[in-house]
Amino acid sequence: MIFEREIGEKGQVVIPKDIREYLNLHPKEKILFEIKGDEVVIRKEGDPEEFLKDFLNVPGKEKKGSIKEIKKTILEQYDEEIS
Repeated sequence: MIFEREIGEKGQVVIPKDIREYLNLHPKEKILFEIKGDEVVIRKEGDPEEFLKDFLNVPGKEKKGSIKEIKKTILEQYDEEIS
């Protein structure tokens, strides 16, 4: 599926309604722009906890800690870097 849109004076582009509906996008929701070579991929921002579950769900790998423990460790490290 290909859609053509014009870039406005402020550099804005409208995401077509059928794409917003297909991706279940709503006003104020965050989306991600990913550059791949000379292309830009626009996608819905994923749930960080779901990403972590998928990332940790590698067959044959030993799990080290629960998702809550890992999240706590990441937040603690983030707080240390900011302080």
